[in-house]
Amino acid sequence: MVASHDALFGRIAVVTGAGSGLGAAMARVFAGAGMSVAALDIDGAAAEVTAEALAAELGVPTTAVRVDVGDAASVAGAARRVRDALGGCDLLAANVGVQQFGALDRLTEQDWQWVLDVNVMGTVRTVREFLPLLRARAGWRRIVLTASAGVLDPMVRLGAYQTSKFAIVGFGETLRQELAAEGIGVSLLFPAGMATRHLESSALARPAELGPSVTLSDDIQMMLASRPVTAGDVATPEHAVRNLLRDLLADETYVLTHGSYRDEYNRRRDAMDAAFDRMERDEEAT
Repeated sequence: MVASHDALFGRIAVVTGAGSGLGAAMARVFAGAGMSVAALDIDGAAAEVTAEALAAELGVPTTAVRVDVGDAASVAGAARRVRDALGGCDLLAANVGVQQFGALDRLTEQDWQWVLDVNVMGTVRTVREFLPLLRARAGWRRIVLTASAGVLDPMVRLGAYQTSKFAIVGFGETLRQELAAEGIGVSLLFPAGMATRHLESSALARPAELGPSVTLSDDIQMMLASRPVTAGDVATPEHAVRNLLRDLLADETYVLTHGSYRDEYNRRRDAMDAAFDRMERDEEAT
């Protein structure tokens, strides 16, 4: 049975990366459904702007917390602050991710360390610290993890980012199985290209000790040349989350946002099916 929007009113949503872009758009959607919202971001001032705007415009309780998902203590502290301010968590959107362009043979040890620690371990830390709050609640509860359309249709010069998002899919699919018996649904969100400050905000968030985030002009050019981008492949964050609540209420495993990459995905799926066919023929022949 699919839950209705009424199931969300008065419940509590926690969104990481809520200071801008996709996270801010998610927070607005949740607040629009009558949910209290905790806006978390490494940019504490930006999180405050999101929280204050939602409270003023939509009249829902909000709180803002500065959190660095690369720091386990910071994430644990954020969970305590959300619990104290709003009373718990019914919906966790682990959305934070940083971007690093670059050819695989040019990416540095520090590039990999940064991307994997924030995108993969940051998600793991967020789920680990907020899961007790979800378990303490009853009724409708969800976790949504932000993956990437790049997992379904990989592109060049995005290797570190896409590798991290492949890991998120494996983590999320396993988490869904492990939490099903507790009635906590887990969904994976696959956003395609969006008009945001993601590259800029990523570079600003990189720890100084890891050196600067370097993107060369040919990285962007090669990425765009690897697959033509149509007008529908780049959207606003608000457009990307237009159906998110519908799919979360239905407890869908996968949520696609936009983009024209289905043919590329189908070719990849067909190649995998062909590998199964070869394996099964080989087994029959032995």
